[in-house]
Amino acid sequence: MNDPIERFVEWFDAAVAAAVPMPDAMVLSTAGPSSRVVLYRGLSDGSPRFFTNYESRKGHELERDPRAALLFHWATMERQVRIEGVVEKISAAESDEYFASRPYGHQLNAWASHQSSTIQSRDELLARVEELTKKYPAGSVPRPPHWGGYRVVPSAVELWQGRPDRMHDRVLFEREGSGWGFRLLSP
Repeated sequence: MNDPIERFVEWFDAAVAAAVPMPDAMVLSTAGPSSRVVLYRGLSDGSPRFFTNYESRKGHELERDPRAALLFHWATMERQVRIEGVVEKISAAESDEYFASRPYGHQLNAWASHQSSTIQSRDELLARVEELTKKYPAGSVPRPPHWGGYRVVPSAVELWQGRPDRMHDRVLFEREGSGWGFRLLSP
């Protein structure tokens, strides 16, 4: 298979089928440098996507330097996928569609939380949620303008498969024009 994204999707689906805990959890590393766990939310134009507050620390880091790395690790399957690339905002329509599919409480939190900013107490946050509950009944919460999706357009994808005696398989795919070249890496 010459398309690492197709292989990634196969591995992701296998992790879901194997009931791996939180198979959609991925580490997002930005040029802060900083890392955090975010949730994979499918592909956008063939690129992995995630959603967040654009005004968060990660949003500001991506605005300053739109490069990132993603890391999926499914320990029970001895598999890891590392994806590096340029980050782009997805369309407002795509963000709207995903936002509408989120649970009501998640929608309210997207408005209530000024992600990454300091708060005086948890009560402050809960009071905002209570106000928003009155303002937006279930089913009527619009997507906040400061919230939406990103995709990581891959320039490199490494697939790692654990093997006995640490003789792991590592295949590095790198973008070559409109296709992919690959090479095997020593474990």
